[in-house]
Amino acid sequence: MKQFDVVIAGGAMAGMTLSLAINKLAQAPLSIAVIEPYPVDHQAHPGFDSRSIALSFGTVNLLKQLDLWEDIAPVATAIEHIHVSDRSHAGMTSISTQELSVDALGYVVELADVGRIYHRKVEKSAKIELIQASVEEVNRQTDSVELLLCNQQKIDTKLLVAADGAMSACCQQVGLPLSEHDFEQVAVIANVTTQQAHNGRAFERFTDSGPVALLPMSEGRMSLVWCVKPEEAPTIMHYTDEEFLSALQTKFGWRLGVLEKVGQRASYPLLLRYRQQNVSHRFAVIGNAAQTLHPIAGQGFNLGIRDVATLAETIAAHAQDPGCYSALKQFKHARKDDRQATITLTSSLVHIFSNDYLTMRIGRNLGLFAMDNVAPLKTPLLSRTLGLVSR
Repeated sequence: MKQFDVVIAGGAMAGMTLSLAINKLAQAPLSIAVIEPYPVDHQAHPGFDSRSIALSFGTVNLLKQLDLWEDIAPVATAIEHIHVSDRSHAGMTSISTQELSVDALGYVVELADVGRIYHRKVEKSAKIELIQASVEEVNRQTDSVELLLCNQQKIDTKLLVAADGAMSACCQQVGLPLSEHDFEQVAVIANVTTQQAHNGRAFERFTDSGPVALLPMSEGRMSLVWCVKPEEAPTIMHYTDEEFLSALQTKFGWRLGVLEKVGQRASYPLLLRYRQQNVSHRFAVIGNAAQTLHPIAGQGFNLGIRDVATLAETIAAHAQDPGCYSALKQFKHARKDDRQATITLTSSLVHIFSNDYLTMRIGRNLGLFAMDNVAPLKTPLLSRTLGLVSR
């Protein structure tokens, strides 16, 4: 039976970042296994597909501390200005690099690019082993966890970390409950090109059916997340490109001129999935296995990377037994407030901005106007948007 100090189930963004973070921070070398059923350096990997994500200013700082940012930076597009508005109404606010005296408010990266970079880094590490399999059984003992993989291989570890997605098989194996809330929205995602250059601008526009976000990407493209009502999604997905761009233009407006081209589209239902208990005996949960958020304000991955960084620091500080009770208790306590605050903020924004009730419309427009003109009102949301929150 192979033995490891830490086994990470799931080799997408959260799991791979954690493996590299532990490898960087641990003073005494720790043996790490990443269990992943898909080839990581392959376009078919669902965790490293064609989607893009926005890395906040705070997340980039964490990646710099972990020596990961230098390799990612060449494939990242800087966000230099964020514009937030409410369709057909006066309320709007904006944030710029000049206002905050920073080089970038955040960066947009394509998951496929990061997947290739991480795969190369893991391959070069003598202490990280990538095992192409899935976890079939989890058997926890007093001082270890025994795993049976789908290829009938057995491995033993001091700590099992679930990073295997929202419907985590490992969490189900150990009986961690999952809370779920349906936002009654569907996200339509695609890459689009626009008449005007984006010049590092990101947009979030609130409509009666949900937010429309456009993020700057390389090669002049923009990453679209268009949140719509479930009954609208099938029609939108079956539009011709011309019909799709026309409908999107009506929702988004003309701040980037004509929307000229759209790439391949995908869609998925938007749900809050949340495990309040993120640790158990010799077991920790990170990434989408811990929480899957609505994409409004781009908080999901950035919250997840703070979980990853804190867990890596905790493991490094308890290198003799990374799965011990005191280590997991420390991790749980450290992450409790940030997790709850970010989940509450995200869910509240969805309910405030995804309807067209008159009272809510007036309230949110007054709020956006106030934020744009009264600095103290802007600061708390700005701090969380930039990922400048305590861990």
